[in-house]
Amino acid sequence: MQTMVDGLTFAEAPRWHEGKLWFSDFYSHRVLTLDQQGNTETIVEVAAQPSGLGWTPDGKLLVVSMLDCSLLRLDAGGLETVADLSHLATGPCNDMVVDAAGRAYVGNFGFNRHQGEAERTAVLALVEPDGTSRAVADELLFPNGAVITPDGATLIVAETFAKRLTAFHIEADGGLTGRRTFAQFDDVFPDGICLDAEGAVWIADPRGNRLVRVFDGGRVAETISTGERGSYACMLGGDDRRTLYVCTNLDSG
Repeated sequence: MQTMVDGLTFAEAPRWHEGKLWFSDFYSHRVLTLDQQGNTETIVEVAAQPSGLGWTPDGKLLVVSMLDCSLLRLDAGGLETVADLSHLATGPCNDMVVDAAGRAYVGNFGFNRHQGEAERTAVLALVEPDGTSRAVADELLFPNGAVITPDGATLIVAETFAKRLTAFHIEADGGLTGRRTFAQFDDVFPDGICLDAEGAVWIADPRGNRLVRVFDGGRVAETISTGERGSYACMLGGDDRRTLYVCTNLDSG
């Protein structure tokens, strides 16, 4: 492992886009890019804390605003609100995946763990390009990182506190059906995830201080230690998409 950038407050939601790694830094309220030479650039500041990232089909940045439970879009004039998800989210919003049609699937904690609230399940929200929103899955235990398979047919979401990856079939209207377990673990707490060319999911496991590569059905093919630091999110990038970028920290608070 090689350190590319340090001094961050809490890096999350890495995405590879247009030759750079994009990510959110929670407590400095910034979305940044990192190039392959290690140079960073602040793209936008999000007052209520940025998390999940994605793009519309015409290339506009979408950002989850955590604390006010909103989905924002970066336009020429600045950030605009696409959807207010406070009627669906029962805790801070977090990670997101955006499909090829520009539909955004947004998770939330379900409860505010940093304020000591009791654990409860959450819904996964779908935001249409026109800003309308609805719940497409429920009873998720801390839905976190999510990926969509290249054929657009399957969504996989990490349920951190359930220690599992859960898969759904994506219907034509964006709805989710056919819920099943992609992988169940005894001691892995999946946070951010990414998908590789062989269909395996790379998992950032913050409690195990490691990355775990797992196939559908639960076969673990590889683990990589992140030492004394928790691994919170990961993304394959680089020119050949074979470099694994990892967001690490000593704690999540």
